[in-house]
Amino acid sequence: MAQIDPSNRGLRLAVRYAVLVLIAVIFIFPLVFMVVSSFKPDQQLLSDTGSLRAFLPVGDISFDNYAAAFQRAPVRLFIFNSVLVTAVTVVLSLLVCSLAAFAFVFLEWRGSGVLLSIILATLIVPFETIAIPLLLMVNQLPWIGFDGLSFGWLNSYRVQILPFVADGLTIFLFVQYFRDLPRELIEASRVEGASWWMIYRRIVMPLAGPVLATAAILKFLVMYNQYLWPLMVVQEETYRPVMVGLQYFFQLNRAWGEIMAYLSLITLPVLAFYFVLQRAFISSIASTGVKG
Repeated sequence: MAQIDPSNRGLRLAVRYAVLVLIAVIFIFPLVFMVVSSFKPDQQLLSDTGSLRAFLPVGDISFDNYAAAFQRAPVRLFIFNSVLVTAVTVVLSLLVCSLAAFAFVFLEWRGSGVLLSIILATLIVPFETIAIPLLLMVNQLPWIGFDGLSFGWLNSYRVQILPFVADGLTIFLFVQYFRDLPRELIEASRVEGASWWMIYRRIVMPLAGPVLATAAILKFLVMYNQYLWPLMVVQEETYRPVMVGLQYFFQLNRAWGEIMAYLSLITLPVLAFYFVLQRAFISSIASTGVKG
């Protein structure tokens, strides 16, 4: 067997890491520009855009833009609303879609293939085509709350959460992952007398760490960046998410420094969620590999 030259192998590895670092730098430049610009006054921010100074914290640096952003809009409230809506939707979506995928893959029932095909067909339907019918429907739906029975879901958290709990993409991800699991585990569990709920909870889901992290990240990005639907169904400031709150900074006196400060603040939950899920994704892959 021919031996690989260690010098050639080291060169290829160095080139590979150099390309990866270059790609990472290209993707991180907009974030660096956003954060650095958030500390500069508007005049300096605009003058620095034509040079590398746009990516360097030089000149008149201060936290004035952040203070002005909190004065112009209820930033804390908007971030809280988006994080709450997104977190609840992600948790419910993972539960509902994983249960649906489990039923499609492991349970035998008539019409499952046709229903799964219909669900997957919804992936080609843009949300804009169903936005108006969905708006008319949620405006008439009943809800039982602490103050009794009421009709209409507008201006609430539920109208931003419940319509997006189940979606075709998340179900598809779980179905594809569950199909790759060894059927011997399921059959052996059934022979031992385990119920379907026990198989789902104790066997399938502990092995589903990678797809859980992937689906959670995709769902988080979609929900956190929601703009059109909250703009249609939320008129009260109490329930507005961060993307709708961005309108506050384009009214009257437009200040680009404040806009950059606001964007930096609303990006923090996204980065934190991504890094947490990334670590969970890596650890779940490692633990799955050890168990297998």
